Amino acid sequence: MMGKLRMAVLMLLVIPGLLFTASCSKKVVKADEAAAAGQATGPGGTAMNKDDLARQQAIDEERLRQERLRQEEEERLRREREGSGSGERERGDNIYFAYDSAALSSEAQEVLRQKAEWLRSNAGVSVRIEGHCDERGTNEYNMALGDRRAESAKSFLVNLGIAASRLNTVSYGEERPADSGHDESAWSKNRRAHFVTE
Repeated sequence: MMGKLRMAVLMLLVIPGLLFTASCSKKVVKADEAAAAGQATGPGGTAMNKDDLARQQAIDEERLRQERLRQEEEERLRREREGSGSGERERGDNIYFAYDSAALSSEAQEVLRQKAEWLRSNAGVSVRIEGHCDERGTNEYNMALGDRRAESAKSFLVNLGIAASRLNTVSYGEERPADSGHDESAWSKNRRAHFVTE
């Protein structure tokens, strides 16, 4: 009698376990069968028809497009923040000059060619070209030298086809140094033409 009771209890415990295992394996088989039949599976392993698949692809593509747009906007804002001074947006690099010179180096000419290309692509933009000098020399001399530097950059851009009416020049002489040091390292940064979009 005890043996029959034990057998009945054992069967009551084993049968539900077998049923549970069998039901789980059927779900896996169904998902595997859908994959073998060329159907995509969605969340939870459910088979997706062609319309569902197309809808999911469109959602994924839109999500990627929105992410790209967000990244592009963040990059644009970062560039504006890095290039802003006194509330104005600046365009690109400065160009630099040798001591007591307004002659354009080959590096300066290359930067100006890039600026001209950008200006051609942005026809509604005007640019202020600021001429700057290092601290050596009199105020009057440095104001004149800063003016020659700004005019030199403007002339080069005009020769590349940029309308002179889009380019304004101003000289700050030694009044607005980029580096306040008193050595050649600082002075070389201050001998420049600086570009600000208007």
